[in-house]
Formats: sequence, structure tokens, C-alpha cells
Amino acid sequence: MKNKPIYVEIPIQANIDDVWEMTQKPEIHEQWDLRFSSITYLPKKQEDEPQSFLYETKIGLGLKVAGWGKSNGIHNKNDGTKTSSLHFGTDQKISPISEGGGYWQYVPAKGGLTFLTQYDYKVRYGILGRLLDIFFRPVMGWATALSFDVLKRWVEKGEVPRTQYLRFFGSAIMTALFIFVWLYHGLIPKIVAKHPEEVAMLSSLTSLDGAVALKAVSVIGVLEILFAIVWLLYRNKRRLFALQIILFPALTIGALLTEHSIATHPFNPITFNMSLWVLSILGFYMAKDLPTATSCKRTRGAG
Repeated sequence: MKNKPIYVEIPIQANIDDVWEMTQKPEIHEQWDLRFSSITYLPKKQEDEPQSFLYETKIGLGLKVAGWGKSNGIHNKNDGTKTSSLHFGTDQKISPISEGGGYWQYVPAKGGLTFLTQYDYKVRYGILGRLLDIFFRPVMGWATALSFDVLKRWVEKGEVPRTQYLRFFGSAIMTALFIFVWLYHGLIPKIVAKHPEEVAMLSSLTSLDGAVALKAVSVIGVLEILFAIVWLLYRNKRRLFALQIILFPALTIGALLTEHSIATHPFNPITFNMSLWVLSILGFYMAKDLPTATSCKRTRGAG
């Protein structure tokens, strides 16, 4: 079964010539497009020949994919629509993509334009490559859509891509941290180990003791695990950061009321909770109006 081409569309409130320049100049293009770390145009022998270029994509741990590309032509319609066609590929075996092609299109619209792309590619490694593409293709589509939204925000609001990506990935790292924290503290000390200190703290704050206290600690552990799942699934992370700004001081005060001596312990709840509190404050401000792939249409003609 052949996979569908990747399609991404976004409205941009800007002059079509300005967006054309920000997408066609390599030194600007490489700033907002998550799929490329660098783009270098090669000299033309003749002015009317296709524009060839080289690109690199850093994939982490010092690894990078280098490839080639060629702009096969630019077509202008009477209604002002511009289209730029592209052929690209790489010989590096680390890349699942061998070669592909597609186009960018700039369609005039009220107050600006619709910027869209459609592209497809061939994979290497036969059946294995096609299986890998089941996971790789959605990632490419997501990266394209996120990049388009970063471009839109750069054009419309003036926030440079570097700052947008710093906030986006910083927020993602903090989200992963809090998923781990709530999942670990709900599962390990409360459900798996049923740590005596957890039981003692609950008994000090309530009238519960014995088997009832043990069961109550397990219930709290389940609630913390559920909160980790909320962190994973709930889209508005800023509200979760705001909730934790209130929650962590309350947990710290509760721990101190239970046992004053914990303030002298190494890596105690005061330093731990306050660290998470500060991270929650930072996350709250970083998560404001983050770029998102969901702002793009992913199917041609979708409403």
C-alpha cells in the first residue's frame, strides 16, 4: 500500500513577496525549517538553469544527514499564485529517504496568503524501509507543520525561530520531567515499596493508621500516576504549570508540619519541591503561545 504524500497548509497574514523571500533565501529558510540545519546554494552556470543546493540535517549525537536538492522551476499564475518545484535526495545510508520531490505554493488570500506544500519520497531498504516509514512519515509531516507555524509566527509576530524553538523544546523537556516525577513518586515509594515514611507522613496529617493508612498511600500513588497521564495527554500545559505553582508550596508546608526535622535531611522535600516550583514558574512563562503543528491543515481541502 502506497503512503499518501505529505501535505501541509497554513494561512499567513503577510505580503506574498515577503513570504517568498523568507522561504527561498537559504540563510533565512534554514532558520525556521526544522528539517534542515544548513542550506547552501551552488553557483549557476547560466541564469535560467535550475538552482542546485546542498543541505545538512543534524539528528543528534554528532550525526547528520547531508543531501542535495534542485529547484526545478518557478511558475506564476495570472491570479498571483506562485509555485516552486523541488527535487531532493541523499546518498547517505543513515537516511531512510533516498530521493523525492514536491512543491511549495503561495496562493493569494484575503489579508495575506495561503502557504502550502506537498511532497513525497522513495525509501531505501525495501520492505524494512516501508515499515520504518510508517513511523518516519508522520514525524516528517509533524516537523513540516511545526516549521510552517514557526514561520507564520515569525512573519506575523516578529518572534525569531530560535526563540520559538527554545521555548517549544524547553517546555517539552519540562513536560517529560514532570511526567517522570509524578509517575515515579506515585509508583515506586507509594505503591511498590509502600515506604514507611510515606505512611508515617500520612498518619501524622490524618487520623489514619495501620492497614488503612497503607491503602490510603496506595490511593495517593494512583492519583499521582493519573496526574502523570494528564501531563502526557492534556494539551494546555500552561494550566498544569499554573496548578503546580500552587501545589508544590502546599506540599512543602504539609511535609514540614508533619515532621520538622526533614528540613535538615539531605535532598529533603524543601529543596526538591522548591526546585520543581521554580521549574513550574519557568514552564508557565515558556509555554505561553507555543508554536504548534496543529495550526496547519494536513489534508488538501480540509476545513
